[in-house]
Amino acid sequence: MRSQYNLKLPHSVYSGKNSLENIKSILLENKVDKLAIFTDKGIERAGLLNYPMEFVKQTGVDVVVLDDLPAEPTYKQVQKLVDRFKESKADFIMAVGGGSVMDTAKLASILLTDRYGVYELLSRPQLAKKCMKTLMIPTTAGTGSEATPNAIVAVPEKELKIGIVNDDMISDYVILDAIMIKKLSRKIAASTGIDALAHAIECFTSNKANPFSDIFALEALDMILNNIVQACDNPEAMDAKNKMQIASFYAGIAITASGTTAVHALSYPLGGKYHIAHGVSNAILLVPVMKFNEQVCVGKLAEAYDRCVHIEKNCTTVEEKSKFMIDQFEKIVKHLDIPTSLSVFGVPESDLDILVDSGMQVTRLLDNNMRKVTSEDARKLYKQIL
Repeated sequence: MRSQYNLKLPHSVYSGKNSLENIKSILLENKVDKLAIFTDKGIERAGLLNYPMEFVKQTGVDVVVLDDLPAEPTYKQVQKLVDRFKESKADFIMAVGGGSVMDTAKLASILLTDRYGVYELLSRPQLAKKCMKTLMIPTTAGTGSEATPNAIVAVPEKELKIGIVNDDMISDYVILDAIMIKKLSRKIAASTGIDALAHAIECFTSNKANPFSDIFALEALDMILNNIVQACDNPEAMDAKNKMQIASFYAGIAITASGTTAVHALSYPLGGKYHIAHGVSNAILLVPVMKFNEQVCVGKLAEAYDRCVHIEKNCTTVEEKSKFMIDQFEKIVKHLDIPTSLSVFGVPESDLDILVDSGMQVTRLLDNNMRKVTSEDARKLYKQIL
């Protein structure tokens, strides 16, 4: 554990029933003239944009909607939308969507200049400074992007996803209203929920874990383990859905204070090369990596058991508690019908060397892993999921 640590948070966070109505006061207190709304066409087709737009319209501000963003976008696709944003002359940003939408909006908030773009930030993220305030309204309970200073983009040349990290991307306002995820499909709710679970347990068992991150990671893990199944299985379970939103936000704060580890590091090539959804990639790797790490974080997993298990506790030793937690992760992934093998996506074993080479490039996250991951370790982990 580090001897020094810090905590960075959004300025204001709203949650609970009808929390979207805070849009009006946010826009009015910031004297917004023209609002740029980042979203995607899937959000619009689902009618989700209508909920926040009801309150935007009541303010009378001008609006430009930027929705030309595919899932898992490349840095060039993100740059294209950022350029459209700059042309709009908007003076406030609102993002309504999942991780890619929010990440793009955050990048736009620091890229009003023409001196550099997304590409330059891949290697020099600290070049940019905040130029505009942001409001994040997530439509999934999983990515935690609304809380983090991170933006993930695909880099086709490297067949990899790269994280751009800049503290100025932390959002100014966040609204977590369960109405935004009520109609979320079980498939997406499951994969994004497991992404949040991975954030929580990885940050709790990271080399960078500290008293600040542990508070949020443990609370997030507790809420996720005890709500994710109901939130995914029952469309009317609004309390469970709101708890998943809050848990995802808390796990995002944990990322900011600590950091994810080998689960996320090794999942990046799966999204970058094969375009497997980020949450699914993490779900596939979660249990194999946690079993690999167990020998060095058995105490932390036992601590998580003591905090998060609310049924009758029959485990007494740290080893039993640790095994129980990993078994629970496995049971949840199975219950939610998330694939646990790359064979479903047609990934051939002949690509093993490419996976290893790409995964080992993600040193930013591999360095956080409590157990050192060698190339041979990565090879064994990938072989388990092929």
